[in-house]
Amino acid sequence: MQLRYAFRLYPDAGQRIALAKAFGCARVVFNDCVRAREDARKAGDVFPKAGELSKKLITQAKQTVERSWLGEVSSVVLQQSLRDAETAYKNFFASLKGTRKGPGLGPPRFKSRKDNRQAIRFTANARWKITDGGRLDLPKIGAVKVKWSRTLPTAPTSVTVIKDAAGRFFASFVIDTDPAADAAAMPDTGHAIGIDLGLAHFAVLSTGEKIDSPRFLRRAEKKLKKAQRELSRKQKGSRNRTKGRLKVARAHAEVTDARKEFHHQLSTRLISENQGIAVEDLSVTGLARTRLAKSVHDAGWSQFVAMLEYKAARYGRTLVKIGRFEPTSQTCSTCGVVDGPKALSVREWTCAACGTTHDRDHNAALNIKTAAGLAASACGAPVRPEPVLAQREETGSHGFPTGNRAA
Repeated sequence: MQLRYAFRLYPDAGQRIALAKAFGCARVVFNDCVRAREDARKAGDVFPKAGELSKKLITQAKQTVERSWLGEVSSVVLQQSLRDAETAYKNFFASLKGTRKGPGLGPPRFKSRKDNRQAIRFTANARWKITDGGRLDLPKIGAVKVKWSRTLPTAPTSVTVIKDAAGRFFASFVIDTDPAADAAAMPDTGHAIGIDLGLAHFAVLSTGEKIDSPRFLRRAEKKLKKAQRELSRKQKGSRNRTKGRLKVARAHAEVTDARKEFHHQLSTRLISENQGIAVEDLSVTGLARTRLAKSVHDAGWSQFVAMLEYKAARYGRTLVKIGRFEPTSQTCSTCGVVDGPKALSVREWTCAACGTTHDRDHNAALNIKTAAGLAASACGAPVRPEPVLAQREETGSHGFPTGNRAA
């Protein structure tokens, strides 16, 4: 299994200039590839192959006056940019044929120097290395300072240098994980839980534990509004507007990083404590069209479930997603009787059949666990209620690394 480990980079002034050149050269090669494919399409010719494009756009282009500056950066960066363009076209054609999962993709677009994200990739052929002093030595860029927050479990196969919208630099390493080491890190447990994701509480577990929603975006709204107002008053094209844009981007980056750290800590804890986890397959796209859109995006359910998914696959856990139309909020977890749809304002209700009073979210978490087949009776047999039709009214560390640390 391949994973990415990202670390913050702190290049000096000269290294920033060299990285800017590398970003620019990679962008030009990508755009030249897109232009060559578009010209061939308009002329009705056969699309040029990757080898032909590499020879024309890189090898021969370096010998011309217009593209001679391509030789100032590593050739691996240019080759990887060309490969990215080819991958983008493959994904586009697969999306047209319907063989690619997910939403439809459009054709590759031209990249701009004003894009919020810039990236270059170095493979093993580039002969990059991590020095004894803990710096990342990149060809034609130099030894860049790295803030190591944890150690790399194995030797990385490639590294991607990224510059985000806030002007920060990161090194993203691709790691092939060791299954034996992962199994030793998290031994098997006999516990299983169901998770009901919500807005009042971020998650309610079938054990009865309620995890509060941090609401990072809501808490930072005042700061974000002030920064956005200041940006709107700056003259377009001025240096002050550039500074204001960076200020807004850094404020949003703080919210994103805090939310991601919260998701990582919670998902790691749940994966380490439980052998089986059940969640509901929520339609985040649909919920984002309602009046609760800001709160839905602030919660970040999709990112959290994605973390649970890849961590479960890595550590040998079982993650089950139940259908979003399961009446988990309508079914009594004690007797299994469907009590009918309820408004979102109803947080507690009493079953008309057995008289049990339920907390809405806790009852839903228990039903999610049961519907996923993770619940068991006293004899150890799985418990699963009879299938019922869904109701239409139901809403849906500074320095060198010293040891391993959980993601």
